[in-house]
Amino acid sequence: MKRTQKLVTWSIVILVVLVVLLMLMSNLRRSSRVVLPDTSTSAGDSAEQTSGGSAIQVVEVTPETVQAAIATLHRPEAYSRSVTVEYLWNGGSSTSEITVSASGGWSRTDRTLPDGQTRHAITNGETTYIWYNSETDVFTGPAGEISPDAEQTIPTYEDVLALAPEQIAQADYRMVSDVRCIYVETAEDDWGYVQRYWVSVDTGLLAVAERLQDGETVYRMAALTVDETAPDAKTFTLPDGMALI
Repeated sequence: MKRTQKLVTWSIVILVVLVVLLMLMSNLRRSSRVVLPDTSTSAGDSAEQTSGGSAIQVVEVTPETVQAAIATLHRPEAYSRSVTVEYLWNGGSSTSEITVSASGGWSRTDRTLPDGQTRHAITNGETTYIWYNSETDVFTGPAGEISPDAEQTIPTYEDVLALAPEQIAQADYRMVSDVRCIYVETAEDDWGYVQRYWVSVDTGLLAVAERLQDGETVYRMAALTVDETAPDAKTFTLPDGMALI
């Protein structure tokens, strides 16, 4: 009788261990994918289900699902990073180095121009301040088309959300120098251009981008390292001492 009870007890223990192992293996397999709300529901339902955690499903990134995946990404509220931008043409190239800082809704870019000057720009999407080198004269005006991405001379990857599905040629997950990214490649347009994006899954920032024309790379950017520490408030102070944050 005791032998039978021991066998039953050990059978239960082994069964519990197997169940736990299966649950752990399932979680590990899911960790390499983006967790998205059910795209068959309305936006309101998706947000509600995401917060509740009861109707979330794992979705592979494909040309059909990549727009939903990118829509879940959010850029950090505060960060600093360096961006390298390269333009290429037959027989030559040009490279710009840009330092970017963001905090409190403000974004600052310090960009080295081909003529050696440094262009400083601070904007909150409504008002923009621009000055050059160590000058004290500052241009102030409505932001208009002067967005942080435009000042960094990088493509706005969120434009992918506006593409027709047939304009997305390829989409998947890719690693770039240990940075986990969602990769998107557009179909060649009427002018022979193809746009490639590598968007960091961890920060929601564009890590790498390329633009090709007729199969030749004409533009490339890279910003693989991000510091999510809030920049010093002095970063958003104008030459005349006016503090913006």
